[in-house]
Amino acid sequence: PPALPAVECWAISYPQAVNCSWDLAPEPLLDTDFVATYRHGVSGATETGECVRTGPRSCSFGDVQVFSLTPYEVNVTAVNPLGAASRLLPFLLENIIKPDPPEDLRVSPIPGETKKLLLEWSPPGSWPFPEYFPLKYRIRYAREEDSVTKMIGPYEQTSYTLTGVRPGTLHHIQVAAKDFTDSGEFSAWSLPASGTPWMEP
Repeated sequence: PPALPAVECWAISYPQAVNCSWDLAPEPLLDTDFVATYRHGVSGATETGECVRTGPRSCSFGDVQVFSLTPYEVNVTAVNPLGAASRLLPFLLENIIKPDPPEDLRVSPIPGETKKLLLEWSPPGSWPFPEYFPLKYRIRYAREEDSVTKMIGPYEQTSYTLTGVRPGTLHHIQVAAKDFTDSGEFSAWSLPASGTPWMEP
């Protein structure tokens, strides 16, 4: 039969949907199809459904139940002429929250302030309800040509005044997001943005 799929699922659009993806190693030589389903609930009262394909090896399902103490279970079955192989992945919804990275990070000088930078960013566009399910953010930054990265946070606002930066020096900054209740994992880091503090004209 084909190899067992390696499956991972993340709620990047919590609480609207769960996104799953999978890989096969070794890659099958024969044409292999996949069937993906999910189940939620305890025996006798389970809800089952299709994890709708979003790509050749990814799927998504919605209408999820927040704060449920019953695990979800995703089943991905690889099927080819040699047989079938299934992998079950159980998880609690809140444990797999992982937002996409924050967007639109901007770094601006503050007039008259030679040792400060203003950072502003937006929540990820894929996070549907930031006002009801807030995110918290951590920031990492480094001076140009310095290998030491400093990390600060988390903070719940989408702007921050970075103080004590070296005057006249370019700084590179990134931001990551996490559900404010500390559930799940931090996002990947945002695209970097750079800026230099205000300088005397």
